[in-house]
Amino acid sequence: MGDVIKVGMADLNVCKSPDIITTLGLGSCIGIAVYDPVTKIGGLAHIMLPDSTQIRNNLNKAKFADTGIEELIKRVTASGASKARLKAKIAGGAKMFEVSGLSDVGNIGARNAEASKAKLRELGIPLIAEDTGLNYGRTVELHCETGEFYIKSVGKPLKII
Repeated sequence: MGDVIKVGMADLNVCKSPDIITTLGLGSCIGIAVYDPVTKIGGLAHIMLPDSTQIRNNLNKAKFADTGIEELIKRVTASGASKARLKAKIAGGAKMFEVSGLSDVGNIGARNAEASKAKLRELGIPLIAEDTGLNYGRTVELHCETGEFYIKSVGKPLKII
């Protein structure tokens, strides 16, 4: 077993086999894992909001899907991963609060998921698995030895994608 690297909210980091990288308590946030199966280098971002373009001086790139995914790719490739081999998996984007009507607050999880997928498409990174939506929080772990993405939720069986 390697080390466990923790990623906070609006944060991102890189890991190499045999380490595991994890983020806790994804509600409407999205955990985006990217992984190069040859070098066994991966990375994980915990994004909170879909779009940084409304923000003047975005000092926290990891907070937003658009800038967070760009920064994640930059960091994993700087660590030796090949962008051409990267595969992505995402989890989170839950609807944590029942809000009447089509309020943006109630639907932020779905918007985060959509924005994450759109950015991955734009960068040409295939999304090979996801566990998003519904109404419960998730804790995720990317196992850099295997590329498996573990999803843990209270009262639910462990899911591996």
